[in-house]
Amino acid sequence: MRKKIVAGNWKMNKTLEEGLTLASEVVNMVKDEVNNQAEVVLCTPAVSLHAVSKLVEGSKVKTGAQNCYDKESGAYTGEISVSMIRSVGASHVILGHSERREYFGESNTMLADKVNLTLKAGLTPIFCCGETLKQREAGIHIAFVNSQLTESLFHLSAEEFQKVVIAYEPIWAIGTGVTASTAQAQEMHAEIRKHIASKYGQAVADTISILYGGSCKPDNAKELFACKDVDGGLIGGASLKSRDFVDIIKSF
Repeated sequence: MRKKIVAGNWKMNKTLEEGLTLASEVVNMVKDEVNNQAEVVLCTPAVSLHAVSKLVEGSKVKTGAQNCYDKESGAYTGEISVSMIRSVGASHVILGHSERREYFGESNTMLADKVNLTLKAGLTPIFCCGETLKQREAGIHIAFVNSQLTESLFHLSAEEFQKVVIAYEPIWAIGTGVTASTAQAQEMHAEIRKHIASKYGQAVADTISILYGGSCKPDNAKELFACKDVDGGLIGGASLKSRDFVDIIKSF
């Protein structure tokens, strides 16, 4: 049975004090209100990761980084390694978010290196993929997303691949208030699973959690999560409000 996962991506928001307040609210609300088995992950800014990881110890909530560097260590001022991330108690790392690809020029090849290092460190990659509105309108969105998966992940063994979480993010729906319809979300999640099956077989594909990452909110999460191939969400804006985030977690 595939894991149900809700991961919050705080992006470049919340000071340390604000982040601790938010994390504390989420931990307490999850304890009091959440009865399902969903895995909950808070992906915080790097400066908050250690403190938030300490705060959530002993709870159902895990933590993750929003990025890592593609080298193990060295003279890379300002970057953060997988060993540093693991050392502060985090368990997950978001890789290949569309903002990293667009603003910082991250390539599929670079992301393959990051995936390798993340798995080697015993961390769980949340690997993001997704298309622009232009690509969708041109009818190449499925082929484009498949190429992201192939070039960054398909060098992995089946055992390694099963440790990866996929997050499909229609770029045209991130931070825009526009959400893919349930039909559009299900179609792409099914296509991603089909592509995985073409490489690793259906049995492996059926174990992979695929999250939806495009303007998921409390009022649409239940419908999205009811889709056969949608296993949760990578939540942006709504993860910055504890009430909204926990209501999304409760949507399974």
